Amino acid sequence: MDIHSLGIPEIRVLTPKRHGDHRGFFSEVYNRQVLAAAGIDIDFVQDNHSLSIAKATVRGLHFQTPPFAQDKLVRVVRGAVFDVAVDLRRGSPTQGQHVSVILSADDWNQLLVPIGFAHGFMTLEPNTDVIYKVSNYYSSQHDKGLLWNDPELGIAWPMGADQAVLTDKDRGLPRLKDLMTTFDYP
Repeated sequence: MDIHSLGIPEIRVLTPKRHGDHRGFFSEVYNRQVLAAAGIDIDFVQDNHSLSIAKATVRGLHFQTPPFAQDKLVRVVRGAVFDVAVDLRRGSPTQGQHVSVILSADDWNQLLVPIGFAHGFMTLEPNTDVIYKVSNYYSSQHDKGLLWNDPELGIAWPMGADQAVLTDKDRGLPRLKDLMTTFDYP
């Protein structure tokens, strides 16, 4: 498995190997021992799957607060997304900054988003399936978010607000300046 960091060192892209032949392919997409050897020792407890029918569907930017904060390991099994993580950790040298990457079924890459980051994506193709592991269970009381197109974040989304498909909940999320964060930088 190839593992490398993005502009914020804690955010990593993982690309599992695919072994193909005339039948298709086989890929070990998650191996706890391999990740632990790379310094990623997370106990994932739940797998989530989302299908976004329309291109330009936005899901996020979401996070859960302690004690239900979640690490996420995100991958696309059909289609493609523009995936974003925003650093919410007080005292972090990259607080308020973001990184982005295109995750796609073709590239077979995954994104590790640790606790302390808001996460979201915009679909680049219709009928996009995203599967992600989380390290804690869902808690509606701890489910929070950040406005996806907050100008302060400077995220260069591939499509604008006029094309974005969102829930009312995601449209009404607070901007970074109005967000009370509960995450501290180590």
